[in-house]
Amino acid sequence: MTLRLGIPKGSLQDSTVQLFARAGFNIYVSSRSYYPTIDDPEIECTLIRAQEMARYVADDAVDAGLTGQDWIAEHHAATGREVTNVADLVYSKQSFRKVRWVLAVPEDSRYRSPRDLDGARVSTELVRVTEAYFARQGIGVNVEFSWGATEVKPPDLADAIVEATETGSTLRANHLRIIDTVLESNPQLIANPGALADPAKRTKIENVALLLRAAMEAQGRVGLMLNVERAHLAAVLALLPALQRPTVSPLSDPDWMAVSTVLEERTVRELIPRISAAGGHGIVEFPLNKIVR
Repeated sequence: MTLRLGIPKGSLQDSTVQLFARAGFNIYVSSRSYYPTIDDPEIECTLIRAQEMARYVADDAVDAGLTGQDWIAEHHAATGREVTNVADLVYSKQSFRKVRWVLAVPEDSRYRSPRDLDGARVSTELVRVTEAYFARQGIGVNVEFSWGATEVKPPDLADAIVEATETGSTLRANHLRIIDTVLESNPQLIANPGALADPAKRTKIENVALLLRAAMEAQGRVGLMLNVERAHLAAVLALLPALQRPTVSPLSDPDWMAVSTVLEERTVRELIPRISAAGGHGIVEFPLNKIVR
């Protein structure tokens, strides 16, 4: 059994390869090849643009792949064909949050709301989703496909744009103002229904999804272990947040207990001094690669 897996080429490529590494799969990308190697003999990788991933998964050119909800929606609007979403993975090029496709206009324009754009020209890569957005509101606009550099189109080449953004900094740098959000998007692991009907491929896809979700769950979290005398246990436990509850177990000395927990990494620098002051000893912080709920 060989699972044909599409890796998104472009803005999501590096963050996707890093996510797979945390999940336990090392992907090696060459600048001269569209076929990365992976240290799993049951997987073959192909670099495919995120915009085309849903099409190639639907066409069974690959069994599964990663792409954004935006391009899945665009593919469905264009063809009416479905792919199966296997895992919802919230990460982007620069961060671990969703991206927004926003409707933006020049800062000094007269447009204040989407309805003001009736009859206007809107430039975007996400043509069909944008057309559906305006159609739902009964607003007549001319949506034009943009080959890139969409932010420079207004006001001379377009009246408004629909563009993806994480922070809005690029839009602000180009003197654009956001007036609405068209769509929120984050990557999905999608699969071809035929591949999911194959028991071996389905198991492999589900295992990959499990490990990717586990790697995402561990992002920004660390483990903490410490020893504490029974007399101080309640005071230490009162300081410790956890995914569920801290694990407490007896040591060989009946007067001492071992405590382990998982917490947000950003809280550790404040918690460790407080735990120490409350009676914690032998405090060890350690990184986490995966958390399976």
